[in-house]
Amino acid sequence: MVTCTVPASDKLHRLSRSSDIDRLLASAGGVRTYRPAEIVFAQGDRASTVFYVQEGIVKLSAMSARGKEAVVAVLGVGEFFGEACLTDHPARLRTARAIARTTTVAIEKTVMLRLLSSHASLSTQFIAQALARTIRTEDDLADQIFYSSEKRLARVLLLLARSCSGEGPQRSLPKPSQEALAEMIGTTRSRVNVFMNKFRRLGYVDYDTGRLTVNATALQAMLRD
Repeated sequence: MVTCTVPASDKLHRLSRSSDIDRLLASAGGVRTYRPAEIVFAQGDRASTVFYVQEGIVKLSAMSARGKEAVVAVLGVGEFFGEACLTDHPARLRTARAIARTTTVAIEKTVMLRLLSSHASLSTQFIAQALARTIRTEDDLADQIFYSSEKRLARVLLLLARSCSGEGPQRSLPKPSQEALAEMIGTTRSRVNVFMNKFRRLGYVDYDTGRLTVNATALQAMLRD
């Protein structure tokens, strides 16, 4: 039997908030804050900066020629995005949008390249994070092919829980809209509503108007069933 992929450990892709790397990046770029649903950059925009998430959650999505959107990544504290500009892509390949109130550091391409070449620890972390994201992308593709929308929602909730700061099985984060969750797993808002009510009844999640608490242990067990 094929089992659903459980998201990898936080340590594979997140940088320590107390690390020298975090402080180095904060001093090298400009801090920007975004409201929920605000666009950081759009597909096709000029690409000249790399972004680093200090607080909040960002989703990356691709838009087809017919206007259909597909979410390709959900990123949280300690993660980079927009790094394709480092490979001389002149335009953004994806759209980045804040899911919750989000603070980023925007680092110019030339500055980021200089930092990567002069700080081995940053370069190592950056490469490890890129590889971890590639693995997650492959896992997401498998989920879309093999698994039900209910299990895809469970996996997205684990990814969101992973993206927030904090430790332990119970993770609290800003509550995403059901529309946003539906976009991430390729289903309807009404289906997400049914699943979220079920998850809440079973103790997998709890939520109010502003916060979502995810029971990571329970959701991981569900995905392994």
